[in-house]
Amino acid sequence: MRLTSILISFFICWCTSIKAQQKPVILEIDAGHPVGKMLPIYAFFGYDEPNYTYYENGKKLLAEIADLSPVPVYVRTHNLLTSKEGEPDLKWGFTNVYTEDKRGNPVYDWTILDKILNTQVENGLIPLVELGFMPKALSTNPEPYKHEWSTTGNIFTGWTYPPKDYKKWAELIYQLVIHQKEVHGENEIKKWLWEVWNEPDIGYWSGTFEEYCKLYDYAVDAVKRACPDCTVGGPHTTGPAGKSGNVYLYRFLDHCVNGTNYTTGKKGSPLEYIGFHAKGNPQTVEGHIRMNMGTQLNDIAKGFEAVNSFPELKGLPIIIGECDPEGCAACSWKRDPRYGYRNGTVYPSYTASSFAKIFELMDDYKVNLVGAVTWAFEFEDQEWFAGFRELASNGVDKPVMNIFRMFGMMRGQRIRVDGNPYPAEKVIKEGIRNQPDINAFACADKNEVTIMVWNYHDDDILGEINDIEMIVKNIPDGPALMHHYRVDQELSNSYAMWRKLGSPQQPSAEQYRQVEEAGHLKLLTSPEWITCKKDGTRIHFTLPRQGVSFIKLEW
Repeated sequence: MRLTSILISFFICWCTSIKAQQKPVILEIDAGHPVGKMLPIYAFFGYDEPNYTYYENGKKLLAEIADLSPVPVYVRTHNLLTSKEGEPDLKWGFTNVYTEDKRGNPVYDWTILDKILNTQVENGLIPLVELGFMPKALSTNPEPYKHEWSTTGNIFTGWTYPPKDYKKWAELIYQLVIHQKEVHGENEIKKWLWEVWNEPDIGYWSGTFEEYCKLYDYAVDAVKRACPDCTVGGPHTTGPAGKSGNVYLYRFLDHCVNGTNYTTGKKGSPLEYIGFHAKGNPQTVEGHIRMNMGTQLNDIAKGFEAVNSFPELKGLPIIIGECDPEGCAACSWKRDPRYGYRNGTVYPSYTASSFAKIFELMDDYKVNLVGAVTWAFEFEDQEWFAGFRELASNGVDKPVMNIFRMFGMMRGQRIRVDGNPYPAEKVIKEGIRNQPDINAFACADKNEVTIMVWNYHDDDILGEINDIEMIVKNIPDGPALMHHYRVDQELSNSYAMWRKLGSPQQPSAEQYRQVEEAGHLKLLTSPEWITCKKDGTRIHFTLPRQGVSFIKLEW
């Protein structure tokens, strides 16, 4: 027993010695070296279930999404044209905008669609209107129509098929845009973005490539007839690093540049922004989750390559229409253990690191990236922290929401960061496996510098706490007010508080208040005045694995 105690004491002393010898990670932030404009590419969100938009928790979350950024936030939703069958469910929603009478004449009902779009607009959000999916009365193969994904896994049913009449399809789109113009005014809907369908290269579209191009051309022509200044794009294919997404994206871009328009018979089709998707691929390895950011970044790089291969498209806006660590928001960790990263700190730190590398790829490929849609919202009638990819659980913000609040405080010019490189190219080739990515993303505006620092690793294992020494150069000599925010295993972490309270599935009013409060972005320390030096202001702190710090200096 005594020998065991001696060995334990020796081990503790050895660990303490290692900690004492650990060299700090040095990050140099140069406010005098801009590398590009800070763009609000983070201010885009999306989800499958449109009806949750007007539920109480949905409205609460939309208001918080709008408040996280000083610039407008865009929202993209599936199922905006789907017919009503059953009730809203995982990956299922509807508006019932189109039915037909006994003679086959169109009957339009905008009630539910208006409720969705009005809720978004009233909260200060800008709709990214997805024109899909196929109403039952227009589908060439309508039965079965509603899928049973949440119970059987079957998903691609009657709503995925081409229209039986493309002129009726076009008239539906025309009437939809005309109606929204009457409700909101042309100046408002000109701000919106419009797209045709979702991921036509896989089961979301049961027609051929040529039929999708025809669907696209008829829809775009209808939008433009109703609102010539509305912005329309596509094709929102799956990841360009995959065979289907890559081939489809190139073929579609070629159709828009060189093909024959199915509506006009002329060369080319209107394309005012390009959309494609990018997803990571986590796995379970030796009993833990291993993320794969490299897969997601490779999708983005291949998408940028595709755009750059068409000189006619140079400078065209790009939207990564779904930009996530993996591809199934409505799968919970109970369904698949690799999705267990979503409640805690891996998702926030992954988001911080990956968005910084997306900016890096944007600069490398010299493309006009305007948005990256985080496909996450909230799910109704589910257990607390059930492991879905969402921004909030039962009305309470998850830790990842606070990363977007951090990005929302960053403005001005992106500035140079040196000291501990982990470039996107290396992540694509190797992942973040051998050593953590401890790095920063920084911006400078008139009288402030904002810095996001993360300690990320693909393996969901809590590693060592690292010492950080940050040297901020080229800010004025004299006093500056420093705010230091943190997301980690304790701070800005509703999930940790919920577990601390015993993981209640029916929390009391006081427990709910505590968990809700814990979900807000928290300061690590009280605001303090520090003395800055133009040749280098040194800031020291420690950062745990999968933690994210945000430092704001104002003078």
